[in-house]
Amino acid sequence: MPILSTTDLNVSRLCLGGNVFGWTADEDASFAVLDAYTEAGGNFLDTADVYSAWVDGNSGGESETIIGRWLARRGNRDDVVVATKVGMLAGFNNQKRDTILTSADRSLKRLGVDQIDLYYNHLDDQNTPLEETLAAYDQLVRDGKVRYIAASNFSAERLAKALEIQEREGFARFVALQPEYNLVSRDKFEGELQATVAENGLATLPYFSLARGFLTGKYRPGVEVQSPRAGAASKHLDEHGLQVLEVLDELAETHGTTVASVALAWLAQQPTVAAPIASARTLEQLSDLLPVLTLELTQAEVDRLSAI
Repeated sequence: MPILSTTDLNVSRLCLGGNVFGWTADEDASFAVLDAYTEAGGNFLDTADVYSAWVDGNSGGESETIIGRWLARRGNRDDVVVATKVGMLAGFNNQKRDTILTSADRSLKRLGVDQIDLYYNHLDDQNTPLEETLAAYDQLVRDGKVRYIAASNFSAERLAKALEIQEREGFARFVALQPEYNLVSRDKFEGELQATVAENGLATLPYFSLARGFLTGKYRPGVEVQSPRAGAASKHLDEHGLQVLEVLDELAETHGTTVASVALAWLAQQPTVAAPIASARTLEQLSDLLPVLTLELTQAEVDRLSAI
């Protein structure tokens, strides 16, 4: 397994997203997916305190709680890299010092762990001084509650500024960025943001790696998909999206694998990308993702997809 950026975290090529746990996957289904993922060689879990507060009756922390129960039941804490985030949960949707410190303690309790492996600043809060925010994350690292910290949803300018402050103040440094990035949504990351990540030796851990499900290949003209994400995924059913699917279909057939795994492999082979994040609510969905753990596209195949 590759080492994540400048850390000592060895992570699998696929990071399993936990946003569906406590939403479209109940505890039993979540445990089944987690078991199958780790049995296949995966070891990297991504969640957040806000997962899944958008569901009626939920208040946030449901995903962390399910993961915590699974870790306790399986007794495999040392074998799994756990990442979570702070900054989007109602009442804690900022990056003030007290919010960060309190939220970390709440996440630790829900996860049932002594230390969070990777803790994300989930959303750049431009109403709070970066110095205050970054000092709080540094305190968590110094206190041993967090091993490493990372950023999510930062612009190139703000990321560069944060890294400069961390360097100047001797604070714990961001080791990774989690941006939206996939084969049909590239503009937000490629260019200045990607260059900033590369210049500073950070790893990239993309979310929406399958464009909310579009890059699984199940969304086609005239096909109705029953999914909470159907509306968002279907917006890619334009000329560009259909061209991408055409090449993905061909490469999946060439490699004897799934469309989703080819799309994830393209992403995994992009500069700075360490592990795409993708979620699965069923074992069937997970089976479409798992081939990316070992699938390698040729450079010609990567270039062909990139050129669309």
